[in-house]
This record gives sequence, structure tokens and C-alpha cells, in this order.
Amino acid sequence: MSTRSLSHHGKRRFSRSIATAIDRNKILRIRAGARSTHRFIGIWAVVVEGRVFVRSWTQAPGGWYTTFLKDSFGMIRVGVREIRIRAVRARGERIRDAVDRGYAVKYATPASAQYVRGLRTPRRRETTMEFLPQ
Repeated sequence: MSTRSLSHHGKRRFSRSIATAIDRNKILRIRAGARSTHRFIGIWAVVVEGRVFVRSWTQAPGGWYTTFLKDSFGMIRVGVREIRIRAVRARGERIRDAVDRGYAVKYATPASAQYVRGLRTPRRRETTMEFLPQ
């Protein structure tokens, strides 16, 4: 099965099997920037309407989020597969609200609650990115 298909907006999307694997795993391994020396790290990701979204907690200089702002290409690791991606900022309130709900459903443990609340703050909602396969 192909790792990508076209959505009704013309953007590439991950295959259903890849999106399902990302949705089932609590941690998504990412490497930010095509030309960076970043290593793979684990972050929280949610799948909304078959699309993969992430948010940054810290927005640290040189961190994954700021790296993607400068160089939108990178990689994700799903199982043993490494998939090239492009990170695109998600701007609409409707999709940001859906991502809020996605985090609340996926990370529903008591230990996760403070982080789910924190990811809803305006500053962190602004960091919402969609990962698209390349």
C-alpha cells in the first residue's frame, strides 16, 4: 500500500495503515529538518480526520518546532519505517479545536491531564503543525 494519497484539498496524506499506526502509538519518533543534525526524538501526535498533527510544548530555540519553521522537511519513524515528511502550520480554529479534542481522547490518563490542558493554551495552539508525507 502507498504511504500517501491525495486529500480533497490536494495535499498528500499518509496511508490509512500509517495513520492508524501513528494513532495507536502514544509517541511518534520525529527528526526535524532535512539538513539538521537533529536525532530522532519522541513527541505526542494525534490523527484528526486521517491527518497527523503535533504541537510543541516549549518552542525552544534549536528544538524540533523552531527547526521545522526554518526547514519544513524531516522524517518520522513508524515501526521500522522511516518516512520523509514536510511540516505545515495548521491555522484554522476548527482544526485546532479538533486537535485539542484529539489530545484529550488519546492522552486520557490522569498523569497526562496537565499536559493535555497545557497543550490547549493559546501559545501552544499556535504551534499546531500538520505532517505531510513527501
